[in-house]
Amino acid sequence: MNVRRLIPTAALAGAVALGATALTACSGAAAGTGGGNDGKVGVTASFYPMAFLAEQIGKDHVKVDSLTKPGVEPHDLEITPKQTGQLGEADVVLYLKSLQPAVDKAVALSGVKNIVDAATLTELEVHGSSGHDHGAEGHAEGEGHDHEHGEAGRDPHVWLDPVKYAEIAKGVGAALEKADPDHAADYKKNTDELVGKLTVLDTEFKDGLKNTASRTFITTHSAFGYLAERYGLDQEAISGVDPESEPSPARMKELQGLAKQENVSTVFFETLASDKTARTLAADTGLKTDVLDPLEGITDKSQGADYFEVMRSNLKNLQKALGAK
Repeated sequence: MNVRRLIPTAALAGAVALGATALTACSGAAAGTGGGNDGKVGVTASFYPMAFLAEQIGKDHVKVDSLTKPGVEPHDLEITPKQTGQLGEADVVLYLKSLQPAVDKAVALSGVKNIVDAATLTELEVHGSSGHDHGAEGHAEGEGHDHEHGEAGRDPHVWLDPVKYAEIAKGVGAALEKADPDHAADYKKNTDELVGKLTVLDTEFKDGLKNTASRTFITTHSAFGYLAERYGLDQEAISGVDPESEPSPARMKELQGLAKQENVSTVFFETLASDKTARTLAADTGLKTDVLDPLEGITDKSQGADYFEVMRSNLKNLQKALGAK
């Protein structure tokens, strides 16, 4: 199973001590509506999982714009000086530090006073690209491991663990209550409802993956460390945290052997990045391919219309690949 090292982060109370306004309805538009949103709190979210939280908790009291448009791979996002200027007009910025370097820089330059960093609302961990220790040798071979994300290599993909996503939701809800006290009761109610839905989703994953023929899954993108850790699985990534990085020949050979050893039936790819390496590995090993979506964005190719639908599709695909009983 995945071995983790816990990295202490800022306490929730400190992270939630924000001085003002909140979030907005999830759209794929560029940021920059700021104030003047028909009395609503204007929030700019960095990408889909953050925008979804804003929409679910803020509902009618907020208006949300997303920096990352639908179909854009968040890791590849580039922000223009104009967008950085527009970002400064937002009432609140909701982002996840270390996931998107361009966003980190833009937020630092924006001058926005009310910033919510989701990375401070839960405990981030260090995950390798798998549950097995490939050590320094793997890094030397250029497999794109977690060092790309700085800050002790902490894995930012927390939203793929419903329990950690719920912790972030509570922090965002608390921040909104403080920023917009007139609607605090509504934010509290909406947060409780969302956390309840995430608790149900967590139970579905626990029950659905309790008994499987295999505990190992292979995916192109090292995004599923938290999910694997939560449900006792081993993630083996072809690339590292960057879905577009090219794996070394040694890594491909290693995965071919692992697939046979661990009774792996499927190589997973995702909707926003190339499936070339996944299909190459599958062809070389006689395996099937399927989608495991890291939920970094929703498009018409997604296996669902929102976070919950796509996560349940992921569960179904994992159950099939792992031989759930």
